[in-house]
Amino acid sequence: MKTYGFAIVGCGMISEFHSAAINEMEHGQLVAVSSRQAENAQRLVDRYGVEAYSDYNQMLQRDDIDIVCVCTPSGAHMEPAVATAKAGKHVVVEKPLEITLDRCDAITRACQENNVRLCAIFNSRFSEASQILKQTVESGRLGRLILGDAYVKWWRTQDYYDSGGWRGTWDLDGGGALMNQSIHAIDFLQYLMGPVKSLQAFTDTLAHERIEVEDVAVAVLRFESGALGVIEGTTAAYPGWLRKIEISGTKGSIVLEDEDIVKWEFEEAQPIDEEIQAQFATRRSGGGGASDPRAISHDNHRRQMENLICSIDRGEPHLVDGSEGRKAVEIILAIYQSNQEGQAVNLPL
Repeated sequence: MKTYGFAIVGCGMISEFHSAAINEMEHGQLVAVSSRQAENAQRLVDRYGVEAYSDYNQMLQRDDIDIVCVCTPSGAHMEPAVATAKAGKHVVVEKPLEITLDRCDAITRACQENNVRLCAIFNSRFSEASQILKQTVESGRLGRLILGDAYVKWWRTQDYYDSGGWRGTWDLDGGGALMNQSIHAIDFLQYLMGPVKSLQAFTDTLAHERIEVEDVAVAVLRFESGALGVIEGTTAAYPGWLRKIEISGTKGSIVLEDEDIVKWEFEEAQPIDEEIQAQFATRRSGGGGASDPRAISHDNHRRQMENLICSIDRGEPHLVDGSEGRKAVEIILAIYQSNQEGQAVNLPL
């Protein structure tokens, strides 16, 4: 396999995880970064010896760049992503893909028109525990799925929101506890349970000042399968708890806390159960971002990027394309619409 040249647009906090992931890839190499903030770009220059640009359009002219990671604020993903596609480079976009469906679709359309890949970062799908859950749900071992719940009860200080002018704004953050923090759990929930048919929700801002968006939200879901579910997301629950996914069926139930399988119970036991419990019931997770946004691992970013380049090399589909990246955004936008209208909302929007 060839070594793929990577570049990064936007050198804020999340670029630290992308650059560390690329640095550990056997067939990936970071070659350039772009940022309007010179001091942010300089951190990556000093660490990896790459070239920095203030204008990503100039950077995109390089022939040694195959893939570009878009790490700008959420509501500023479309412009560099579309420019990357038009330059003939594959596109990786940090979550959310974008903050409106029109802007998500514009990115997808640009990649299709220019015959390049679009990879939407939903790295939670790539942990070993997550893959085991997906395989087990698809096997039918849980029986009929009846409940699927996602809980993200995190804590963010006021300083967190004050630290960046874009945080907590509709224009650039696109939302609060859901669009920024809970979106990974929402994506993984629908990945396991299937499409959401309808929902009703409440959101509010109860604990933080100087933000436009929600810091607490609750939604009740009906999936197309007939199963029901709940999403709870907040950045106001001190001290912050690990993200939790609960999947319940007529023949079994599973509870995942970050990357730890804490409940694995079935009507009919199988020999593999003891092995899974021994491997994944022990505490493997770190802080999981529950109270510190930096307290996450970059391992799953690396796994997702490796999935992308292996798929490119083999000419096969990769796991999370634009259509997959759009799904959680649509659910979150439906939650915001339900809260605003005070009634249930049907999907698709």
